[in-house]
Amino acid sequence: MKEKKSFTVALLLSYLVLVAAGKGARTIQQWENTSHIPTYQQSNKTIMMEDGDIYDCIDVNLQPAFNHPLLKNHTIQMEPSSFPIGLNIKSSFPRVVSQAHLSIVKCPRGMVPILRNGRRDQISAHFIDQAISKDAQLEEAGLKYFDDLYGVQATINVYEPKVKKDSGDLSQTGIQIDNGPKGHMDSINACYSVSPSFYGDTFVRFHVGWRDGVQNKSCIDHDCPGFVQVSHNVGLGGRVKPVSVYNGPQYVIHILIFKDPKTHNWWLAYGKDKTPVGYWPSSLFTRLKDKGNFSYTGGHVSGPTASSDSPQIGSGHFASEGYGKAAFIKDIQIIDNDNKLVTPNEEKAIRGSSDVRKYTIGNYGVDDHGVHMYYGGPGNFV
Repeated sequence: MKEKKSFTVALLLSYLVLVAAGKGARTIQQWENTSHIPTYQQSNKTIMMEDGDIYDCIDVNLQPAFNHPLLKNHTIQMEPSSFPIGLNIKSSFPRVVSQAHLSIVKCPRGMVPILRNGRRDQISAHFIDQAISKDAQLEEAGLKYFDDLYGVQATINVYEPKVKKDSGDLSQTGIQIDNGPKGHMDSINACYSVSPSFYGDTFVRFHVGWRDGVQNKSCIDHDCPGFVQVSHNVGLGGRVKPVSVYNGPQYVIHILIFKDPKTHNWWLAYGKDKTPVGYWPSSLFTRLKDKGNFSYTGGHVSGPTASSDSPQIGSGHFASEGYGKAAFIKDIQIIDNDNKLVTPNEEKAIRGSSDVRKYTIGNYGVDDHGVHMYYGGPGNFV
């Protein structure tokens, strides 16, 4: 295994998707936001969550994804044709942890919940203008993997890292899969994120994102057409609850991204039962159409002050503090060309932190159940 004390990964996807910020991001476009059209005109039911989020239940066949020009005649796939081989293997991680849950919205079957964008759009408008005049900064702590792959899974310890409210920064942890040359990468990701400047709160929220490297366009959740949701009750963009407490109860989410060997669509599933949330149709991509060749699993911060005044990653504590104090990721496995979950090849992986004064990786281990590690740190918070 190669290890570097300092390394940089091009993980600006999520930040570009959220704010189209930074000097390098000025050429990044977002798909036209069409989610409000079906949301308000074709809503079957509107649900307000306890935290104030509002979801509209939309017919699964009328969701924003199908406004994408490449998906006009797309036949929806309601479930994967198969799952990767080896999903039933239990982790050897010695600690027992509880499950955190994505936002559950009680839409009828045949419908999908779409988060209304109004609150975020009002809050973020000022910060987008503020951010585009600055260079986007990035720091990270995690695991890079360089090889052909057809999916990644991980069990992620959920914390609520501190991010300064007016900074325009975000902190997130998740899985990202890429393919393509620098500047023209196709990319997909699933993560939990804290971004107060853009949501008006410090809650942990769950997102999916993707980028078309040819057209240089990015998207998050249902803000623009692309991701096809099949779950009638998972609210993308909603809160993840409960979250872990330092030196207290610990909670995790299970994330699985995998390529359907029959349809070639990229599926997202979550939880112990690997509940399908939805998929990125393969027709959206040029370089990710067949496979990925890079993945990143870990945490990162990005934004106008992510390096100069860094937010926390994970629990906000260094990896050396261990269980219950430092955040962890375990059961990291990749899916090979035989559709099997396998332990990552150590010769093709690099673990590390962009700045060990702010974030660290510790207790790294590899076994038949995959990779496990503690990660994160306080950034510039003291």
